[in-house]
Amino acid sequence: MARRIQLDGASIEVVPAYDHWDGFYDVVGVKKPDGRGCWCMSYRDTRAGIDPAAYMKNECENEPGPGVLAYVDGEPAGWCSIAPRSSYRRLMNSRTIPFVDDEEAWSIVCFVVKPAYRRQGLMLTLLDGAVRHARDHGASVVEGYPIDLSGQGRVDMISGYVGSTDLFERAGFERAALTSSHIGGRDRWVMRKRLA
Repeated sequence: MARRIQLDGASIEVVPAYDHWDGFYDVVGVKKPDGRGCWCMSYRDTRAGIDPAAYMKNECENEPGPGVLAYVDGEPAGWCSIAPRSSYRRLMNSRTIPFVDDEEAWSIVCFVVKPAYRRQGLMLTLLDGAVRHARDHGASVVEGYPIDLSGQGRVDMISGYVGSTDLFERAGFERAALTSSHIGGRDRWVMRKRLA
């Protein structure tokens, strides 16, 4: 079990993943002995023959980058994938996550927090940093697709990568549309925050 690192009193900085490939790799890179792992590609481009590490390294070398990273006392601790919805191939073709309107929204599709930093509010810090990142790059609206816990308690780690409606509401997002997508047997919502 990972040693828990207390965030109280720690220096926390959320930065764009642009020019931070090493930090991205540290948080998201392959951790399993068989070489499999989540490279934050499931919404981007899963066509056969694409090397996920090379793809994401290229994304981290170009502005605005594929998301934001949280550093705690200089150590990479968390990740939030945020980019224009049009850059997510799976979202553009989704039959279960609707378009609310034809405005170019920036989409938040996943979070990763390293085990030692979990259950201390780092996801909310990442979400706030993701919204700032989108605003800094001209976004007028940001949306995410979290699960609705509705008093059902905690969610399993595998299903929690999209965040919860409670998390998004704490960050000032509003429910815009119920999706027909489910994770872990729970409903997902389009949550939106207008920036301009």
